Amino acid sequence: MLVILSYVVSVLGSFTALQLAIAIPNATSAAHRWRAVAAAGLAMGGGAIWAMHFIAMLACQMNVEVTYDLPITLGSAVVAVVSCMAGLAIAGTGLFNWGKLIIAGVLMGLGVTGMHYAGMSAMLMAADTVYNSTLVMASAGIAIVASIVALWLAFNLRGWGQMLGSALVMGVAVCGMHYTGMLAASFVPNEARASLVAGGVSGGYLGVGIFVVTTALLAAVLTISLLRQRQRSMVRI
Repeated sequence: MLVILSYVVSVLGSFTALQLAIAIPNATSAAHRWRAVAAAGLAMGGGAIWAMHFIAMLACQMNVEVTYDLPITLGSAVVAVVSCMAGLAIAGTGLFNWGKLIIAGVLMGLGVTGMHYAGMSAMLMAADTVYNSTLVMASAGIAIVASIVALWLAFNLRGWGQMLGSALVMGVAVCGMHYTGMLAASFVPNEARASLVAGGVSGGYLGVGIFVVTTALLAAVLTISLLRQRQRSMVRI
């Protein structure tokens, strides 16, 4: 069930971010632009990417007890949000072109990759994590390509149908990056690390709780954004 919820929250986060990104190139001042960048970055980095990642991590079936280091986990969320904000700011400021898009996409993709592996390092368990370097590089490649696609979609698509379709595709891309990264990891038992488990956070309903809270926040932000867009269109009329 958590796997399905992780995809749903990724799609909702992507759709919300695409809606919010409309305001970036249309901003009438630097302050408005940065507010739009922050809002879209939070939706993409915090909702579509980090929440999806953490919910999917909790869905991972392990043969040992696993808890999560809270500061590292929260730090990984900051990495995701900041990298998405940076990508949106670079691609959405001034004249849109492929050069800026690729630079922004690479920066954002590397940030997403860093978020993923920082999140993996937050796992506290009686095991060591060993990575397949080929699959790690593949996950980074998927993250970069997905980021470039996300940024292109954010500044080139309009209309509910197009954005929904794009969000569904983005959900697949984000999940693909995550599960490729998980496939790259092997866990070798190490009882010397067993004492670390007690220092982390856990809980059987943690994934569902994150889904409910994230979904509620994204839905509220999306509703407010759509109402503001409707008010602006009525004023123009």
